[in-house]
Amino acid sequence: MTSRTRLTEKLVRAAEPRSGDYQIFDNEVLAFALVIYPSGTKAFNLSYRVSGRQRRIVIGRWPDWSVVAARERAKELRRAIDMGADPMDERQQVREAPRISDLIDRYIEEHLPRLAPRNAADQTSMLRNRIEPEWKSRLVEDITPADVEKLLTRIAQGRARPHKANPKRKRSKPLAKPKPTPIRANRVGEVLRKMFTLAVQWKMRDDNPATSFRKRIEIERERFLSPDEISRLAEALAAVEDQRGATIIRLCLLTGARLGEVRCARFEQFNLDLLSWSKPAATTKQRRIHRLPISKEVAAIVRLRRTAVGMDCAWLFPGDAADKDQPVQDLKRFWRNIQKDADLPDVRIHDLRHTFASLLVSGGASLEMIGKLLGHTQYRTTQRYAHLLDGPLRAGVNAVADMVKPRLRVIGGAEQER
Repeated sequence: MTSRTRLTEKLVRAAEPRSGDYQIFDNEVLAFALVIYPSGTKAFNLSYRVSGRQRRIVIGRWPDWSVVAARERAKELRRAIDMGADPMDERQQVREAPRISDLIDRYIEEHLPRLAPRNAADQTSMLRNRIEPEWKSRLVEDITPADVEKLLTRIAQGRARPHKANPKRKRSKPLAKPKPTPIRANRVGEVLRKMFTLAVQWKMRDDNPATSFRKRIEIERERFLSPDEISRLAEALAAVEDQRGATIIRLCLLTGARLGEVRCARFEQFNLDLLSWSKPAATTKQRRIHRLPISKEVAAIVRLRRTAVGMDCAWLFPGDAADKDQPVQDLKRFWRNIQKDADLPDVRIHDLRHTFASLLVSGGASLEMIGKLLGHTQYRTTQRYAHLLDGPLRAGVNAVADMVKPRLRVIGGAEQER
């Protein structure tokens, strides 16, 4: 029969290691014991039986756990066991429970390949750089709406941008002050909502903590080039040496297409007889085929590009000699030079798309027509240009006012004398 004694700090401290591990059982809590290992390590454990199986759960090491604390924990475990629980099984389930890092890996592996490469790369960056460092070791089921709000608030506040090391400079620039990034916070929130929706489908948890995340106010940028700015841009493009880059910019302005759509354009997409351009789903943001009419000027540009690159090239704008089998990749340096030459420091290439829409409005195009030309799948996206219709509408109401207003009587001559 196993002898029992009351465990005390003095007894634990005095217990000496032997050639094999052995236990000293407590006489107050059934099956609560101190185990001494040959290495001299001492720990508290609790033995119990569940479904005919003998099990032993380690409570903690001494002296990290005192005798009193370990005994109280043993009492809690004993009560749970008496009610039918299995502490060892519960602990094993916690160890095997999916963590945020596991969910992120599965999301990247199974969901992101369905998205456009650029979108997938952006989401991967959010997951790896903003979400995983915060929650990596946490269980998927432990994330709460409060955790989501806390993370998005931190992202919305922005962070200081480190200055890249420049060996030519003796002193590096100090960190720039953080700029608020509410739009980025909203995008991260949308990724979280989708990821946890899949986590529910994958049986990793029962609910979605990001379903109703608080969206930050987004102030959409609306920058339209004036006629004078368009003229300066045209002059800068005509004077630049790199006419390949200049032609890409011209097509962005003439078609309202996104830079990536123009950069990756292929000759086979253009029907110069019908004056149309069919963008494949792989290159459009909405992941749908987008067919739009083109002007004679655009058709002329396509013919000139065919002459410039030769009949054996599929791309309108191939890369340099080493990368001729791929479209041109980077226009950042080219655009910075154009901004400087045209004195357009705050204009982005994407603003040419907005300018295209504004020119359509000034020409009398409806919002429905603008949406079709820009490839919008949601009417709400096109609504951002609704205020540009105020000019034509105001001209219309002024014309009505001119027709119905009372004619003024001019008093003079004999009537004035009377």
